Amino acid sequence: MIQKRVGVLISGRGSNLGELIAAQADAPYKIVLVISNNDDAGGLKRAADAGIATQIIPHKGKSREAFDAELDTALRAGDVQIVCLAGFMRILSDGFARAWEGKLINIHPSLLPAYRGARVHERVIAAKESQSGASVHFVVPELDAGPVIAQARVPVHPDDTLEILSARVLEVEHRLYPAALRLLAEDKVKLEKGLAVFG
Repeated sequence: MIQKRVGVLISGRGSNLGELIAAQADAPYKIVLVISNNDDAGGLKRAADAGIATQIIPHKGKSREAFDAELDTALRAGDVQIVCLAGFMRILSDGFARAWEGKLINIHPSLLPAYRGARVHERVIAAKESQSGASVHFVVPELDAGPVIAQARVPVHPDDTLEILSARVLEVEHRLYPAALRLLAEDKVKLEKGLAVFG
């Protein structure tokens, strides 16, 4: 089996990264590089423990374009074919999103197109929604607006706290992200004319 080379961008603990690593043994992808903008990101240890190359690229004091250019250089030096955002707390420049179009995916803790952006669970609870979930989508220049590859739903209960709902959504994220990455790595989904095309 030929495995696509994957780079993962993180900023924190790397719980989704951990699931992607765990699923790769029999998957059509192999994570070859993990990059963080934070030198204390817990996900760096997860990657190192799995024998995956890691790199820290600080963003402070740099323009968005300059930072993204460093990301791009590192990913291309690693011969990366697919880039996954996994808790990467930086908004990418339009140029970076276009350069990796169709090969750049993200996981977001809502049923997109609903609740793009930040503080998703707070907003879902405040709106008294009956359901929420997670979406894996292609990244395009507009924030959280790329076509959806896969979604999973969870119920929202009237007494849910931010922490309870977050944990429930994270549980489905952990199953959803490896499955969506597998689809992309097997060329079973493509970004064509702004749409996710399956087959």
